Amino acid sequence: METQPNNPLHGIKLEQIINDLVAYYGWEYMGYTIKIRCFTDNPSVKSSLKFLRRTPWARTKVEAMYLNMLKNRKRK
Repeated sequence: METQPNNPLHGIKLEQIINDLVAYYGWEYMGYTIKIRCFTDNPSVKSSLKFLRRTPWARTKVEAMYLNMLKNRKRK
């Protein structure tokens, strides 16, 4: 399998991305930033995974939020 040294998302599962974002930002901030119901109404990792796997535009936004979080962590 080819390695992707320039892709920070390579090898990271969507579930891990959601768990890291929830630990860093919390559901409330995530729901405020990305307006999707799985973050605002009864949020859970399971419902988020189900929605994000079927909705490419939302997954793209969540991945961008994750990359931003990684950038902020490196600054500190």
